[in-house]
Amino acid sequence: MLLIVVAAWGLTWPVNKQLLQSLSPLWMVALRAALATVALFVISIARGRLVVPSLADVPIVLSITLLHMVGFVVLANVGLELVSTGRTVVLAYTTPLWVAPAARIFLKERLTPRRVVGVLAGIAGLVALFNPLAFDWSDHRAVYGNLAIVAAAILWAANIVHIRRHEWQATPFELLPWEMLLATLILVPLAFASGNVPTAPWDAQLVALMLYSAAVGAALAYWALAVASRDLPAITTSLGLLATPVVSIVIATLWLGEAVTISLVLAVLFVLGGIALGATGATTARSADQRRHGLIDHQQVRETT
Repeated sequence: MLLIVVAAWGLTWPVNKQLLQSLSPLWMVALRAALATVALFVISIARGRLVVPSLADVPIVLSITLLHMVGFVVLANVGLELVSTGRTVVLAYTTPLWVAPAARIFLKERLTPRRVVGVLAGIAGLVALFNPLAFDWSDHRAVYGNLAIVAAAILWAANIVHIRRHEWQATPFELLPWEMLLATLILVPLAFASGNVPTAPWDAQLVALMLYSAAVGAALAYWALAVASRDLPAITTSLGLLATPVVSIVIATLWLGEAVTISLVLAVLFVLGGIALGATGATTARSADQRRHGLIDHQQVRETT
């Protein structure tokens, strides 16, 4: 599931960059959420998996919707409109900086030496890509864009920690249509309130980009992330997602013509090395914790079935 998220979102960032040439950030995410909502309800009904969320799951529905589907997505795409694709995706995936201490404080997850080294290696890769010494700090639009993306990363980190802590009643897939519907009900009025009604012609390319962003970048990826975040330690999830900037920048280089730099090569080595270090032994550690606490993940069994 984590690999699905990395592949889907790795392409989504360059796709969204192309969409933002024709649509404003609010309209782009509003239309994407609306299309994803329709697709998810159709799939849920067809599979007989449409259920009404219980009161116990309402907090996680609100958390995923407000922190990620609305807060993170809007802020990240505002930043994507103002700064380059590479810099945007790098800053968006500084999430481990915020997840690691939060998971230790709120989830009591162990910061093993391998995880610490893995997180530091991954962050070193992001720093190599970001290269703050080459940033024009006098460009106010770029500064605001970067701040928006950092704020988005903090919101995402909070959501990852909450997902891991929540005691799920329904499965992530069963809750996803309602989360996307709530996001649509929030984003569409905001888009109309912005006054920037889309006037771009809807040619075949624009339609194809929007369908990918909605069906794969939103519907599929959010479901896979919810499952991965529930069944893996928060630090491991955030660390694995560090592969997404590498995928995005490689695609942006081939598709959008961004240059391959030494910092990109160094980042690939650091990020992938950090993922290998941090993820190794995660399953063993989780199994040991479950045996110690006598926990049985019935929801994981139901999702697998």
